[in-house]
Amino acid sequence: MTTLAVRCTGLRHAFGDTVAVDGVDLEIPAGQVFGLLGPNGAGKTTTIRVITTLLPAKTGAIEVFGLDVAHRKMAVRRLIGYVPQQLSADGSLSGRENVALFARLFDVPRRERAEQVEIALGTVGLLDDADRPAATYSGGMIRRLELAQALVSAPRLLILDEPTIGLDPVARTSVWERIEQVRAETGMTVLVTTHYMDEAEQYCEQVALMHRGRIRAQGSPAELQEELGPESTLDDVFRVVTGDAFDDADKGGMRGVRAARRTARRLG
Repeated sequence: MTTLAVRCTGLRHAFGDTVAVDGVDLEIPAGQVFGLLGPNGAGKTTTIRVITTLLPAKTGAIEVFGLDVAHRKMAVRRLIGYVPQQLSADGSLSGRENVALFARLFDVPRRERAEQVEIALGTVGLLDDADRPAATYSGGMIRRLELAQALVSAPRLLILDEPTIGLDPVARTSVWERIEQVRAETGMTVLVTTHYMDEAEQYCEQVALMHRGRIRAQGSPAELQEELGPESTLDDVFRVVTGDAFDDADKGGMRGVRAARRTARRLG
């Protein structure tokens, strides 16, 4: 029997009269990289926020490694590392200070914190720049710093909401190389949202396409492409399922990261 990292059953969440998530059933096998895809406003971020306990599951049920999110919030939080769309690094702090802050927030034992901070920074390749203010980092370095923040507690489930938005292809590849390295070493499960279909096609073992609050299609990228027809791409599948196009951005540095994420939040 396959161990599940996440199970959502009949998940529904509304903001007033606006239904953001409308009856989502979703199972994510442990150890996989799973992509949750869809246009802005599809309900992806809301789904993630419910899984991470940041929003209540008003209707339906969610389990993370068998733990009921509604009743075991603190236990679930200890299993999760989360990189949100919003900028989570503090530009006035050094890279080391940012990661150390998250070590405290995630309740990493005091005697282990310094070592875990060093490990996390080393994993993402930031040890040489760890004592510089984060405000001086490039966009790619900011993403890697945020990844270190999420990894410092050694999570079993890493959740990444648009982790490479606004990055150039080289920086995007660097971020994914770090993710793949940690996953290979630890067996960690990764749940990611992205508008870059090339990333989903290359790195995700399964994807679910979400539109207007519902899961419209699910399977491996190859399976979904095969269903659509010869020579189809994941971009083609996305367009057929959602009828929408993607957003893109090409900005760097702390200011660019913040601007790209502010736009993503405004659009949903």
